[in-house]
Amino acid sequence: MILPPGAAHASPAVQYTNPIAAQRADPHIFRHTDGYYYFTATVPEYDRIVLRRATTIQGLATAPETVIWRRHTTGEMGAHIWAPEIHFINGKWYVYFAAGRADDVWRIRMYVLENAAANPLTGSWTERGRIVTPWDTFSLDATTFVAGGVRYLLWAQQEPGIATNSNLYLARMGADPWTITGPVTRLTVPTLAWETRGYKVAEGPAVLQRNGRIFLTYSASATDANYCIGLLTASASADLLQASSWTKSQTPVFASNAATSQYGPGHNSFTVSEDGQSDLLVYHDRNYRDISGDPLNDPNRRTRVQKVYWRSDGTPDFGIPVADGVTPVRLMAYDVAGAAVRHWDFRARLESDVTPLADSQFRIVSGLSGSGTVSLESANFPGYYLRHRNFETWVHQRDGSALFDADASFIRRSGLAGSGTVSFESVNYPGYYLRHRAGTVWVERDDGTSAFRSSASFILE
Repeated sequence: MILPPGAAHASPAVQYTNPIAAQRADPHIFRHTDGYYYFTATVPEYDRIVLRRATTIQGLATAPETVIWRRHTTGEMGAHIWAPEIHFINGKWYVYFAAGRADDVWRIRMYVLENAAANPLTGSWTERGRIVTPWDTFSLDATTFVAGGVRYLLWAQQEPGIATNSNLYLARMGADPWTITGPVTRLTVPTLAWETRGYKVAEGPAVLQRNGRIFLTYSASATDANYCIGLLTASASADLLQASSWTKSQTPVFASNAATSQYGPGHNSFTVSEDGQSDLLVYHDRNYRDISGDPLNDPNRRTRVQKVYWRSDGTPDFGIPVADGVTPVRLMAYDVAGAAVRHWDFRARLESDVTPLADSQFRIVSGLSGSGTVSLESANFPGYYLRHRNFETWVHQRDGSALFDADASFIRRSGLAGSGTVSFESVNYPGYYLRHRAGTVWVERDDGTSAFRSSASFILE
């Protein structure tokens, strides 16, 4: 099959409506070979582990929820049931979670449940006990991954002699998925300003493997609006148990965004889209900044999902936590591989490797001028829309006028260049389409040439 010029770079658009679940923090979504997504998360009562499943990500929002385990009334696993993760290992289901004691709620340790049923919402869960690490100290957020044929356990823990709340650690797993073996490697200690606001924290690790590298995200700082996501990167061929194999990004890769009203994004996991072609970032945040009292007692962290984009150098770009509602897409040029429509000083132009990513993200929403039309709302400037003015295309704030609404409304058409593309025809200039020319974007009349039709066709990514 011969791909159109821009198709090799772009992966198909995926769109979800956020939030996926209210009052569900530390979300973990696992896509299994049975065609279901399995979703678990921390509940605000911190007293139980819940699980739901659906054949689509969006379906998780309305899927029935099952309580698969409740805290003990005395002793271990009796309080602060946090951050469950569900994994399928060697033909069985496992849930990793953190818990305190009923008589010492801050004695947080890591525990494992096991279920041999094909459907983990059924069958019985067996307690496999505590994950033993070199120190009997505050530890949480266990996760597991396989790289180079080796299964690893990755977690957060407070290490004696280091004045932090938690650091990240890595070890090989032993004969069963609740035992580690061999040396334990300290991967990172929170020392940077954005890792130490409120508390000195590195927690909630998650792994994404692609392009010959292993990308390890983690969450840092207090769990209020300071909470954010950092990144460690290693070569897939490196010795992962050598701390020197990992490079820390010096700035957070995902953080609060006042423009989109998203605060404290973090404790993420990764899954894949239904078509298997897009990596998805799963995380929690709040839609307000200010919290009364201890953030731990605020129940309103919500589960959200959005697409991970990939730069031409093979590294992930998480962008910003997008606004509630439908997730945005990018308009990739059909005839210029890797080039996207973006705004720069509010003028629309075409560019590759857009930084910041959100400049090239638009939400396709109901058209401002009414039924049968669509409008393209800026992801990082909510309330600003792609509109034409003197046939130039700009991103401007809606002013409430009928003229603006018409200028910012389009009819979504099958792409002029053919299958797999989309074109946007102006509402108030029929026969005129969004197209790029000489590096900028215009609304111009279709002249019937293949050059015009290619430049007026886009691949939604």
